[in-house]
Amino acid sequence: MPVDVVPYSSSWPLQFEQVADDLRRVLQAVPSAVVEHVGSTSVPGLAAKPILDIDVIVAARDVEAAIAALASVGYVHRGDLGVVDREAFEAPDDRPRRNVYVCIAGTLNVRNHLAVRDVLRERADLRDEYASVKLTLAADPGIEIDTYIAGKSGVLQKVLAASGLTVDERLQILRLNDPSA
Repeated sequence: MPVDVVPYSSSWPLQFEQVADDLRRVLQAVPSAVVEHVGSTSVPGLAAKPILDIDVIVAARDVEAAIAALASVGYVHRGDLGVVDREAFEAPDDRPRRNVYVCIAGTLNVRNHLAVRDVLRERADLRDEYASVKLTLAADPGIEIDTYIAGKSGVLQKVLAASGLTVDERLQILRLNDPSA
């Protein structure tokens, strides 16, 4: 199945805010919950797969409450999908298409998502380099998602180096995204 990377859309922040408002209402009883727009659709000007990535960041004690709250409105819990301290969900609809995750605050996974977003928002040079890599990879009609993810690792390591994550943390992220590294 080909990887679809499209030019940035100014509708993505608006779509996020609509979903985030709904999520915040559902999560009112989860005191630590913070809803963050992460991933490429959260970076103005960045080409992306047209799927929002949303992290619901909670204290460890609130993970089960957040899972239950999302399930109560039709989100389907899919487990951690191999990423520790992150729970994935299938949305009850595709308006808009989105990936929703419940993540424990302060974990490397969360710090990775926020660091990539923040650096790419601040550094047009890295944003444009990342976009170029993504578009080149996606232009291959036979590319598989795992190859696409691994192929972005080099530029993402540059982004993470600019974020202040340690060498060890960057290596952990590299190994998650590219198991052959």
